[in-house]
Amino acid sequence: MTTSAMASEIGESADVVARIVRNRPATRDIAQRIGIGSAPLCVVCGRGSSGHAGVFLRYLVETRLRLPVSASAPSVITAFRTPLMLRHALFIVISQSGRSPDLVAATRSARAAGARTIAIVNATSSPVADEAEFVVPIEAGREHSVAATKTVIGSMAASAGLVAELAEDRLLRSSLDRLPERLHRALALDWSKIADDLVKASAVFVAARGLGLGSAREIALKLSEILRLPSIGLSAAELQHGPRAALSSRTPVVMLRLMDETAVTVDALAEELRGQKIALHLCGGPHGSLPWLAEDDPATDPITMLVPAYRMIEQTARACGFDPDRPPRLSKITETF
Repeated sequence: MTTSAMASEIGESADVVARIVRNRPATRDIAQRIGIGSAPLCVVCGRGSSGHAGVFLRYLVETRLRLPVSASAPSVITAFRTPLMLRHALFIVISQSGRSPDLVAATRSARAAGARTIAIVNATSSPVADEAEFVVPIEAGREHSVAATKTVIGSMAASAGLVAELAEDRLLRSSLDRLPERLHRALALDWSKIADDLVKASAVFVAARGLGLGSAREIALKLSEILRLPSIGLSAAELQHGPRAALSSRTPVVMLRLMDETAVTVDALAEELRGQKIALHLCGGPHGSLPWLAEDDPATDPITMLVPAYRMIEQTARACGFDPDRPPRLSKITETF
């Protein structure tokens, strides 16, 4: 195998985001029609990679809109059959296929309860999209690899675009305008030095804070999914607590550092880990060890960081004889209840 669908789809990410940016007038219309002034909270719903995009969205909503965010547990509706009191709440569901029954049920229940429901989906003709009041399309086209890449990047960009319009945030709009070009440039970043530590690793920790946490969890998922390597994505703050006891010479740490209020604590943790001889691969900041672009907006840099991480995982998989497009025991569309 000389290439893979995963590699091709990573390369399409910049074009996906460019289409999302061009769709800004439609997103602005949705934002104006919603009117979040009376919303008591925001509920975000999604699983797997879409759930990681939801973590990113949570930090954007809380820092830009100052709305508290709750992560939806769809089983409250599907298993426990307990409708939630969501009158006037903002409910945002993120899905690639829009077909998982639990997400459909949670969206239907939220709308019936009086929430303003928005679906960020790749498949706009889908049950989730049908149940939502408003739809923000990802427009990534069909994804052939089981591992989602361009749709994850598109989900995060669409989420940022929605928040930019809800908050009327000119700086965030400008950073999204720059994002396609930065995603294209990120294709040239080589993170293969991580692969040497992965070969002998028993597990991998991927850490970040704030807006980078969703990307950390996403990278950890892909390490497990594609390289079959136990991996955990967690807050760098949590890595100062219990999980730190599990670190060893066989547990490399990949850390994402953003140029924002979390930078000082991430830098301090990186220095501590290096002092303890933990194999650390740091992206961002003056002491970063991984190739990176010049820092841009901390709201969009976590999206860009996915590109070299995805490429490294895809290349390492092929070098190990794994098919990055078809991980064992997985299918492209997962339907949960």
